[in-house]
Amino acid sequence: MKFTKMHGAGNDYVYVNCFTESVENPQSLAIRVSDRHKGIGSDGLVLIMPSDDCDFRMRMFNADGSEAQMCGNASRCVGKYVYDNGLTDKTVVTLETKAGVKTLKLFPVNGKVEKVTVDMGEPVLTTAKIPVVWNEERLIGREIDFPSGRYTLTCVSMGNPHAVIFTKSIANLDLEKIGPLFEYNPIFPERVNTEFVEIISPTLARMRVWERGSGETLACGTGACAVEVAGVLNGLLERRATISLPGGDLCLEWNEDDNHVYMTGEAVTVFEGEIDR
Repeated sequence: MKFTKMHGAGNDYVYVNCFTESVENPQSLAIRVSDRHKGIGSDGLVLIMPSDDCDFRMRMFNADGSEAQMCGNASRCVGKYVYDNGLTDKTVVTLETKAGVKTLKLFPVNGKVEKVTVDMGEPVLTTAKIPVVWNEERLIGREIDFPSGRYTLTCVSMGNPHAVIFTKSIANLDLEKIGPLFEYNPIFPERVNTEFVEIISPTLARMRVWERGSGETLACGTGACAVEVAGVLNGLLERRATISLPGGDLCLEWNEDDNHVYMTGEAVTVFEGEIDR
């Protein structure tokens, strides 16, 4: 089976072109290819597929084989893949995901896409829809006790559920220890991605993320969007800001006119190869 390894801000996935390849068990394949010692090494598996209603369809699977609704970094790489490999000549394409239709604006240079802007849609703030078990309609800037301590949370869904925590000295956090305590906490019935954020200025924040099903990753696009929304809601960020992650920077805008979050960042092809089925 042919594959392409790509990353967006260091968030790396194995991409399979399902116009020419067939994948019968993506859950087990995701576990196999994600292994960084015995496999290709990645945060998960992404299938690029035909769509009845959009230009393309994306399915993505975390490193543990669980299927995710959406990944902003992966969607940018899908945009680069379909353009660079001649599956489309359009610079604005629609992408079907489990979190709805996303519009990608591609920025090619000398025939290859370098950056992509994704319309990530409107943030979901209603606790029942995120979902998070909470007795109020929204959970914004509220203190909650967890096994590892008391944290102030803001919960947002950008297709995936996110818990955003604004704190200090994020470089010193032991995410391997505290990340799972959030991911598997019973108040998050579908588990959760947790972002730990350090505000540098109203237009710049640093972030580390513990992703459900994958652990700590170098970047999370939906997580960066959730941080932007949470930052605005808590009066910490402007509606245009840069979110700096270990794998690179993402430019975010929470547009006041249409309430959509727009994310711009790089998309990079690492290498292509073949793996024995």
